[in-house]
Formats: sequence, C-alpha cells, structure tokens
Amino acid sequence: MFRTRACSAVPVSVRLGAAAVAAVLVLVGCSGSGDPEAEAAGNGSSSASPTGSATPSETVTPTATPTPTPTAAYKPATAEGPAENVPLPVMPELAKEKSKEGLEAFAEYWYSLINYGYETGDPGPLRAVSADTCFACESYYAVLKNGYSENEWMVGAKLHLQDLSSNYVETDEGAFQATILILQDDLQYYGPAGHLGTDQGTSSPAVQLMEAVFTTEGWYVVTLETLEM
Repeated sequence: MFRTRACSAVPVSVRLGAAAVAAVLVLVGCSGSGDPEAEAAGNGSSSASPTGSATPSETVTPTATPTPTPTAAYKPATAEGPAENVPLPVMPELAKEKSKEGLEAFAEYWYSLINYGYETGDPGPLRAVSADTCFACESYYAVLKNGYSENEWMVGAKLHLQDLSSNYVETDEGAFQATILILQDDLQYYGPAGHLGTDQGTSSPAVQLMEAVFTTEGWYVVTLETLEM
C-alpha cells in the first residue's frame, strides 16, 4: 500500500501491494577506549649497612573515563519541516534465517524500511532488500522522489500492521508468501509555500500479499500485491 503522486503540486493516491510487520529495531551505542595502563618502576640497591636498601615503588597514571557523545534527538515531520535524525532500522539476526520465523522477522524489518523512507525520502535501504521485479516498490520510490523534490517533504503515510501470517509453502518460482492486514495513515505534502495536498489513508484494513525468495545474500522481496481493500 504505497502512495504515488502525479506532480509536486497535486498528489494522486494509488494504493499498491506491501506486506510485513511494522516495527523498528535500532541499535545505538558508543564506545570508549580501554583500561588504564600501570607503569611500575622498581629501584633497589644493597650494601653492608642494614639501612642501605630502597623499597620498590609503583606509580599508576589514571585515565579519564570518556563522556559518551549524546545521540541527536529524533524529531518527527510536521507542517513546519521534515523529520530529523530518523533512526535507521537494523535487520535482526532472525531475519537472516531461511525459516518461517525468519521470513516473518524479515517482513517486519522490510516494512520498517517503508516507514523509514516515508520519513526521510531515502529509498536506499529498501532497494537493498527488494528485487527489480517488485513493481510496487518502483512506484514507492517514485513517491519518495516526488515528495521530497524542490525542498518539499511528506508527513504521515505510516503503515500499521494488524495481522501477519505465513504457511511457509514454497511456490513453483521458489518464493515464500506472507499475508497481512494493514492500515495506513493520511499522507500530507508540504513545501516552502505550505500545504500542497493530502492523500487519504485507510479506514479499514487491506489484505496484502508479499512474496520473498531466500538467496545467498538473504531474503529479497520479489512481488507485492493487494488482494482486497
């Protein structure tokens, strides 16, 4: 369920297929450098006199603990401007497995990339896990290109998963299917001149089909289709 737009000033809504679970899995961290080194200096001497021996000494130079760099705060898109510091979803390890659970986890990750693109205008992460045969994906890329051209931006369009299921039966083409129920928020278009238009969201869930194949590089979406509205 993607939005397409005929031109930058007049948005037109075309709902296309998609499938997955809406979730964002983000790993954020920072690291510092290791433990302090201890430098020992021993200096001993002996003589016939019982008072001629020096006691060895040890000197430790403390290292200051680095202060973690604060992560820039996420700011959602509004009528005043586009979203800022949107966290990039990270693929979970389970999504790298060829299994029913792996497919479902991948679908969840894939769908989070859809919403990431709506907030940022960046189709790159989704392209990396979608095949050229995904025509609905191509329409989605066009939405982002138009929606973020000429200093314009988009607000909303978030997809919400209502249900997800897969019988994990391989098709003749070597793909595995998952079906979902999904809702989508309204999509607002903005630019320097203000509000440009609105594409209405969905008031009831749409049933959608996702087909994905597993390769040496992992799961890839090959087709998306809306079964009913």
